[in-house]
Amino acid sequence: MSADSLERAFRDERAAVLATITRRLDGDLALAEDVVQDAFVAAAVEWDRRGVPDRPGAWLTTTAWRNALDRLRHQRVVDAHAMQVGEAVTYDEIDFERSSLEDDQLRMLFACCHPALSPEVRMALTLRSVAGLTVEEIARALISSEPAMERRLTRARNKISKGRIPFRVPPDDLLPERLGAVLRVVYLVFNEGHAAVRDELRDEGVRLARLLARLMPDAAEAHGLLALVLLTDARSSARVRDGELVSLEEQDRGRWDRGLVDEGVAVLERALRLPSPGTYVIQAAIAALHDQAPAFASTDWLQIAALYAELARVDPSPVITINRAIAVGFAAGPATGLSLLDTVSGLERYHPLHAARAELLRRLGDIDGADAAYATALSLSALPHERAALAARRATLG
Repeated sequence: MSADSLERAFRDERAAVLATITRRLDGDLALAEDVVQDAFVAAAVEWDRRGVPDRPGAWLTTTAWRNALDRLRHQRVVDAHAMQVGEAVTYDEIDFERSSLEDDQLRMLFACCHPALSPEVRMALTLRSVAGLTVEEIARALISSEPAMERRLTRARNKISKGRIPFRVPPDDLLPERLGAVLRVVYLVFNEGHAAVRDELRDEGVRLARLLARLMPDAAEAHGLLALVLLTDARSSARVRDGELVSLEEQDRGRWDRGLVDEGVAVLERALRLPSPGTYVIQAAIAALHDQAPAFASTDWLQIAALYAELARVDPSPVITINRAIAVGFAAGPATGLSLLDTVSGLERYHPLHAARAELLRRLGDIDGADAAYATALSLSALPHERAALAARRATLG
């Protein structure tokens, strides 16, 4: 068995297996995570000895379920639970569940975004349970510390288990109230894959966005998110060179995936025809302007800056202000961009803030100031390819 087989199974099957086991355990997410993890450990041994089974998801589900029953028996609560969850899962049952894989993942997505959970908990739980991100990755995506994130996840599991929160897609009339949280989580999954250059997470974000757009064909923001991730993903092949990130300005636009650009623009146009476009539609419009510019120098910065102003109006946040400051720096000059950047507070340990300041100072000719800002950004960046890109940019200061 190659390591790729296990990695592929983890990427393709984990969320569906976890959703199935959690549902059968009546919402005991903590136990489900433990037994699914043990199933993957068992797979590393068994698949190496006997070969990869024809249906890895079925094998993992059966193994995880047997482990769960063993643990329940050991805890002497099997009788109470067995009445609710039934006996061992058969392969025929698994075939049925395997065919509804998308439904299981939607159940997990919407269950994790249950209104009984706080927005921060919804995102952390979904990133862990559906996307399989590590605690370190979740902490980075949500700009938090690992210990704080671990505590948040433990509280969430306990609340789901004790509160018996059901793992099912809510009725149609309740979908809109959860859609915002679900879209946010899917975007974070994609963005973590984009930032960390992890293809599997980026692909998972695109796949989930397609799933949501199909589930809610009349929701402008669902289509806006899909357009945004497609238009961003279109640049992926030109974004890394020799292990280093390549800035938008320096990317070879001939390597951008024009098929994804065309698809993203078409999805965006559909979103714009639907009522109530919001933040994802605006961000997709910004991405489309970048993708459709034949060269960096011909980018329509005035329109991009105007779109960021609208984005800041409907969804104000320090991160959006940072991105807006960069756009304003190109549209109205670096001094104006710096003035806007100076209004950002509370993100002193967020390295993109200092990287943006460094670039604006460099364009103003303040080399010492730019060097100091790059040094701060480097000290706060955790990803090797980001650090390499920052160091290379700093080296151009001379």
